[in-house]
Amino acid sequence: MNALSEQILSELRHLLSEMSDGGSVGPSVYDTARALQFHGNVTGRQDAYAWLIAQQQADGGWGSADFPLFRHAPTWAALLALQRADPLLGAADAVQTATRFLERQPDPYSHVVPEDAPIGAELILPQLCGEAASLLGGVEFPRHPALLPLRQACLVKLRAVATLPSGHPLLHSWEAWGTSPTTACPDDDGSIGISPAATAAWRAHAVTQGSTTQVGRADAYLQAASRATRSGIEGVVPNVWPINVFEPCWSLYTLHLAGLFAHPALAEAVRVIVAQLDARLGVRGLGPALHFAADADDTAVALCVLRLAGREPAVDALRHFEIGELFVTFPGERNASVSTNIHALHALRLLGKPAAGTSAYVEANRNPHGLWDNEKWHVSWLYPTAHAVAALAQGKPQWRDERALAALLQAQRDDGGWGAGRASTFEETAYALFALHVMDGSEEPTGRRRIAQAVARALEWMLARHAAHALPQTPLWIGKELYCPTRVVRVAELAGLWLALRWGRRVLAEGAGAAP
Repeated sequence: MNALSEQILSELRHLLSEMSDGGSVGPSVYDTARALQFHGNVTGRQDAYAWLIAQQQADGGWGSADFPLFRHAPTWAALLALQRADPLLGAADAVQTATRFLERQPDPYSHVVPEDAPIGAELILPQLCGEAASLLGGVEFPRHPALLPLRQACLVKLRAVATLPSGHPLLHSWEAWGTSPTTACPDDDGSIGISPAATAAWRAHAVTQGSTTQVGRADAYLQAASRATRSGIEGVVPNVWPINVFEPCWSLYTLHLAGLFAHPALAEAVRVIVAQLDARLGVRGLGPALHFAADADDTAVALCVLRLAGREPAVDALRHFEIGELFVTFPGERNASVSTNIHALHALRLLGKPAAGTSAYVEANRNPHGLWDNEKWHVSWLYPTAHAVAALAQGKPQWRDERALAALLQAQRDDGGWGAGRASTFEETAYALFALHVMDGSEEPTGRRRIAQAVARALEWMLARHAAHALPQTPLWIGKELYCPTRVVRVAELAGLWLALRWGRRVLAEGAGAAP
């Protein structure tokens, strides 16, 4: 066990030291399909098309059947890309089965827009639907009527603006509304809105309209984004890149949740990242990437990390996103994020600032079981629950919540893991352990024994599935579709396993119910 703990620390140290390359993000069906469609040269991207076909599920759609709300964008996009690649082996069959899939699917946007709808759904889905209707007339596809007025309202606002500033949030979905390359300009990384799909669309329009001065930078960006997937296939791209603020911020925050933030073995790697964050945090806050708009979520987590490292960051950067007693992730967003407000609450408490309103909002957004599942950036309820428990307990050593604890323990699967879908995942099991770690500190002996038993079962499940330097494969984070920020997730997996190992050693040494 000691050898495994050392191996985990070594891998964590290696992951943290790599976080200067823009970030690691798993491949995206949606963005790859859009990039292939805009690229146009089928023969030059055969491997990427083959990858796209291989991702199709048995029912004809793309994306996890566990989370149907997030299957429309990748399926529409893959259908449209493959419809133009008919000579390729398997393309015609994939189009036929995808068409049947879409004909059978209920329309989640027939009357209302779900709270956890994918990013840019109001712009992207109607546009994809319209393209498909013109290419495949007569097919009874979902039409997403509830999104149409939202798209129209957004387009009216966009027509009133000649050029959006670099890094504006709406540039992330430029492929769904942009037609003139003059409405956007590549940022310092060569991207349009840190989006491969948007950048590929902009590049295609720029070439067609003769505005080629920035095309080389867009090409370089798309190549770098493709490398970030670690797929080894040219043209396979991620959902978002770079994530050179989000990745280190969330990784260090996760270390804190596992009790690893100040571990001597990670001290130097943590120090380097903290220094970078400290230098980058300005009065307007931080976004997921250096050249993207600031938001409350990244700003709040950065403030948490800096305070945990002993710095004294100013809370003013977070106040820009405060409306009443609520924090908006981005100004003008469709609906508020529970996890953004959880992170704002944690930052405010760490900084010793009043947070009664934010705390009340977080408490009010539980489900009937006492957990948090109304989240727009992550599909699993275990993610906001772990973070909410940490935020609510911050500075309150006697904080207890029997209802949440009972629900969390009851949600453990027979195999010992946790998961919001049909199977347990390493990432979600780690989040459960982070929450239990906080709860254990103020529990009575009986409660601690219940927790220890759950942790022992989780540890057995994790040990049976752990492999050194494995790449996470399950996309649970919400973008235009579900995606996987690879290093962020791997840090969570390793931190969860390290915590369970340490917990198990203490239980053996001190008797059932000992805490890490």
